[in-house]
Amino acid sequence: MKKTILSLAMVLAAGVLFAQKKTTTSAVINFDATTPIDALPKAENKTVIASLDTKSGTVAFEAAIKSFTFSNPKIQEHFNNKGWMDSDQFATATFKGSITNLKSVKFNKDGTYPVDITGDLTMHGITKTIDAKGFITVRGKLIVANSEFTVKLEDYKVNGGAIAAGKVSKEPTIKVVAEFN
Repeated sequence: MKKTILSLAMVLAAGVLFAQKKTTTSAVINFDATTPIDALPKAENKTVIASLDTKSGTVAFEAAIKSFTFSNPKIQEHFNNKGWMDSDQFATATFKGSITNLKSVKFNKDGTYPVDITGDLTMHGITKTIDAKGFITVRGKLIVANSEFTVKLEDYKVNGGAIAAGKVSKEPTIKVVAEFN
């Protein structure tokens, strides 16, 4: 009986310890490379894997490049081709970083908290450190993390005629939203 109670206590304790890390497979990334010339280069990926460790402030996401959907199938085809994201060779984009002002977030109190995030974004086989602003919203057991930042496509060796022609922004806006239960 003592072994059963001890085993149950250890399982419960482990559950509490591991509950610090939240994960989801339905985070959303919006990619907006629109310009005054062309309003179509916008895409959305609703199957992003994301994690948040509320104790350490570690955040991460992984997005399959082929899961970005555009309203125009031709743009989607170009986006995945060799001259652009080359999704056959570089299947995912990843971010691994941390919230640098984690102490300002009260995960046990409802509210919206501004956060600063720094980490490594890997896209098209190239890793660059980025800094971003975001918000963590706490509503009961629900945690919503969101951030918006821009990237320079040339930093990731993504180029093409549409960028040179001004049809695609050289610095698209990336929006990330993840809901953790």
